[in-house]
Amino acid sequence: MVMCDGRDRRHQGGCCQAPMVAVSHHSQCRLVAVAAVRRRRNRCAGDRKKSRQKSYVDRRRSDLEFEVGDRVPLKISPWKGVIRFRKRGKLGPRFIGPFMVLARVGKVAYRLELPEVLGQIHDTFHVSQLRKCLTDEMAHVPLDDIQVDESLNYIERPVAVLEQKVKKLRNKEIGIVKVQWQHRKGSEWTWEPEAEMRERYPDLFSE
Repeated sequence: MVMCDGRDRRHQGGCCQAPMVAVSHHSQCRLVAVAAVRRRRNRCAGDRKKSRQKSYVDRRRSDLEFEVGDRVPLKISPWKGVIRFRKRGKLGPRFIGPFMVLARVGKVAYRLELPEVLGQIHDTFHVSQLRKCLTDEMAHVPLDDIQVDESLNYIERPVAVLEQKVKKLRNKEIGIVKVQWQHRKGSEWTWEPEAEMRERYPDLFSE
């Protein structure tokens, strides 16, 4: 029989290695178990968050129910007429209408009676695109002032330059202008590159 004491552990790996391997394996098992518990906790937290969000959306949808014959405003998305980084900048939503509800389609959609000028648009809309009424009258856009595409987007046009200034960057300075858009009121303006605005809308800068 081979005996091994503490003094031999530094010199004889054969009989003393097994307990060390066992301890190492046990530690790895504990780490795997802890990681699994953390993953389950994170998954549960994510599920609870999604459940709260779904509950909020469901409550909101249940509040927005319409009857046949109701007249409802339809949400549209205005985009800046200028191109920045090859994309148009999006502005706050606006509404057209109201239009009559012709039928309910499923649980969360409605078919509306649209005028001929919107004939290219599918006449059935999710409830999130509708409103019972507009609390802000300035959010309404006259339909004859704009051209709405099939995705319910339209282009806003700038009507005035309110202010000009120079913006200092790390290695250069650029001119920017404060622009008022056609169907925006009050503080609903944006800062745009002056060179870009001068190129596309020179009439805004005529003396």
